[in-house]
Amino acid sequence: MSKMKRRLTILIIIVVLLIIFCFWQNNDIVVSKYQFNNTKIAKSYNGFVIVQISDLHNKEFGAGQRRLLKCVKEQSPDIIVITGDLIDSKRTNVEKAMNFIKGAVDIAPVYFVTGNHELWTNEYLVLKEQMKRAGVIILNNQVQEIQNMNGDTIHIIGLDDNSLYDDTLKNLMDSLNGDSLNILLAHQPEYLSNYSMNNVDLVFSGHAHGGQIRLPFIGGLVAPNQGLLPKYTSGVYVMNDTSMIVSRGLGNSIIPVRVFNRPEIVTVKLNYK
Repeated sequence: MSKMKRRLTILIIIVVLLIIFCFWQNNDIVVSKYQFNNTKIAKSYNGFVIVQISDLHNKEFGAGQRRLLKCVKEQSPDIIVITGDLIDSKRTNVEKAMNFIKGAVDIAPVYFVTGNHELWTNEYLVLKEQMKRAGVIILNNQVQEIQNMNGDTIHIIGLDDNSLYDDTLKNLMDSLNGDSLNILLAHQPEYLSNYSMNNVDLVFSGHAHGGQIRLPFIGGLVAPNQGLLPKYTSGVYVMNDTSMIVSRGLGNSIIPVRVFNRPEIVTVKLNYK
């Protein structure tokens, strides 16, 4: 009997530790910091900080997104970019999404592009209107120019999630003049060849959820549209003169648990070269 009790005790301890581990893995935010050097970065933009938020999927980090907003604010961003799936089409909650938005616009200018989940629900129309009223710059296959006090510019290009692989990006890039830095917001990373072919300098993407379960020495296990052992799940990928940063995102959708894959905020600092 005592032997069975010991086994049961060990089993309970293991289960409790697994629950604690899973809770930590899915709720403790990690900040991944990158430096981006490029000859197109004007001297006046040296040290310019961009914070990327991706794939929140209506997940909450504290009441009113308090923990998430605190983490974003601590990065002292010059702009915040949201690369889609702020909501989840199966459990859309506009109020939860707006809790983050209302706090984010008080920290820095916010730029947004759609992910597949925004396109999958009619409730995005409600969210879109509320975001616009809050001051979010929604890039619906558009270019937004940022100009500082020195007159130096950066182009922020945003693609809808259904326009990642057609001629939309080419047409937008053809409309630009000058040698300003071009930054693309595009939800899905698997179209890197299209982004590179159109001479984008820096891409912010998400969608892959870090591969959901990350295996040591291997990386992500599975990702939407990329299947098993996906190529683009986390970090920096370079093709020709285009650098793409893929966020592991913050929330979950179909698979409810992350393993060795904590929720992520991405911070990029631009460096004058």
